[in-house]
Amino acid sequence: MTQPIGNPSHIGNLDAGQLGPQPTFLPDDHPDVEAKRRLDAGEEALDIVADLPASSLAWAVLADEAHAEGRLVDSYAYARVGYHRGLDALRAAGWRGAGPIPWSHEVNRGVLRALYALGRASAGIGESEETARIEEFLRSSDPAAIDAIVAG
Repeated sequence: MTQPIGNPSHIGNLDAGQLGPQPTFLPDDHPDVEAKRRLDAGEEALDIVADLPASSLAWAVLADEAHAEGRLVDSYAYARVGYHRGLDALRAAGWRGAGPIPWSHEVNRGVLRALYALGRASAGIGESEETARIEEFLRSSDPAAIDAIVAG
């Protein structure tokens, strides 16, 4: 006996929006919070990375600086470190490889900026397959992130 379920708005106590992966929000004690405070105070990203190596934001800023100076390989390396530090933090926050990583949550922005920088740098060194993969990852994390990052 089968019964069509159609397009349910609720299944048990869950509404349909709760069925897929839930958004991941990095915690307020993530190193990016301190890194942002120090960057806003005018400290150099290189000094911040030395103190807060788990900060995706500081690595992303280093990647941006290297990119602006035309040092594409350095930009790629900095972005890759920030990306991997971000993956570690996301997993620790409950992320399981899929689902939204909202730009609107300020603590998530360092990870998303590192991801963007990695895509930009991989394009710059001719890694087209990685560039496409990173762009897809970033768009699936938060479609608004790329425009927000580009806008500064």
